[in-house]
Amino acid sequence: MSETNAQTTSQASYADADAFLADVRSRYEELSGQLKKIARHVEKAREQITLEGVQEAARQCGVQPSAVVRFAKHFGFSGYSEMQALFRARAVRRLAFDRAYEERVRKLVGPGGNDQSPARIAHEVIGGCIASLQSLQRNLQAAQFDAAVALMLESPSLWLVATRRAFPVGAYLNYALQYTGKPVHWLDGIGHMQLGQLRALKPGDVMIAISFEPYAPETVEAVRAAYERGAKVIAITDSQLSPLAACAKVTLLTQDGVTFGFRSLTSTHSLAQSLFLGLAYRMELAHDHDIGGEAER
Repeated sequence: MSETNAQTTSQASYADADAFLADVRSRYEELSGQLKKIARHVEKAREQITLEGVQEAARQCGVQPSAVVRFAKHFGFSGYSEMQALFRARAVRRLAFDRAYEERVRKLVGPGGNDQSPARIAHEVIGGCIASLQSLQRNLQAAQFDAAVALMLESPSLWLVATRRAFPVGAYLNYALQYTGKPVHWLDGIGHMQLGQLRALKPGDVMIAISFEPYAPETVEAVRAAYERGAKVIAITDSQLSPLAACAKVTLLTQDGVTFGFRSLTSTHSLAQSLFLGLAYRMELAHDHDIGGEAER
């Protein structure tokens, strides 16, 4: 289907924004490069879109405003405003709260960002981290999280890949998961030996992969190789349209805040720690059950 050939679907055909996003994901591969950029932005920035004009949306995507309008029409909307309205009912209160909180933090820095003391910079960074944690708490899908823990529990071996910015989270998981007693293999990238290390991976093993846009090529390559070898992938990423999500059995979404151009790892680290604790808890329950069964026999 060409970009100018929009479907006859109207906004009323989508029950809510989630239904629209599911349609975007299912038709993602048919989109042009420009429209894929817009799709990724819409999927990731669903709360911001409620207040984001077409000019700002285009700037965020690095495209012309006409391309954003074309994207909306491709999915049957009359234009950007009609698509935007689909997101407002659910998100506007949350976004207003987040923006108000951010404004209170910015006042600590001062007008125009001048006269910034180190303590004021720290308050700004902390405020961004708090906002990202609140977003994770609101949006974490319980069913997906529980499914990820269940995959880890059932897996004979766990594999970790997290390079570049996500590297510290991989290092933490490699440390923490040792306490579960499960075999843990960390593809740390030393000597660029990830694919060679994967020769020991067996079907049914679980790979936990962590990466965010623009997505580390080493991580994407390792995930695709593991998927082809029969691994079950748990992706920790920022979008359902991430290349990690395409191979994942379970996708856990998190988006860390950006302060002064630097993206934190606060919510990603919290999500990783929660996975470890969830697995440890399930393993302890299974251990107690086994002991109880032995006592009854």
